[in-house]
Amino acid sequence: MVLKKWDKELTEENLQVQIAQAQQRWHELESTEPRAVSVHYDEIENLIVIKLKNGAIFSFPPKLAQGLANASPEQLADVWLPLSGSSVHWESLDVDFGIPELVAGVFGTKVWMSGLEKK
Repeated sequence: MVLKKWDKELTEENLQVQIAQAQQRWHELESTEPRAVSVHYDEIENLIVIKLKNGAIFSFPPKLAQGLANASPEQLADVWLPLSGSSVHWESLDVDFGIPELVAGVFGTKVWMSGLEKK
């Protein structure tokens, strides 16, 4: 099987090399980036609470996050965490956030973040 992409041939050998490189990169990210083991919405405190793989707990008010600011408690509670622990997802709101970005304080696009700074 040979596919052309960017003038390089994708052979079985090249594909195996790319897979190995992707697996290596995944292992590097696994050991250096924060990963979540659980997430839930705390309705009493009005916080999204994320427990990280290293035991730390990170939380934030939904009003900070693009797409969550006007969500109902039911929508906020309907949060999903993939097995990789690399992101959180709200299906009914069509909202996704990467865990490393959230921990770094990135709660949306540059425009959204700029609006937060003005408040």
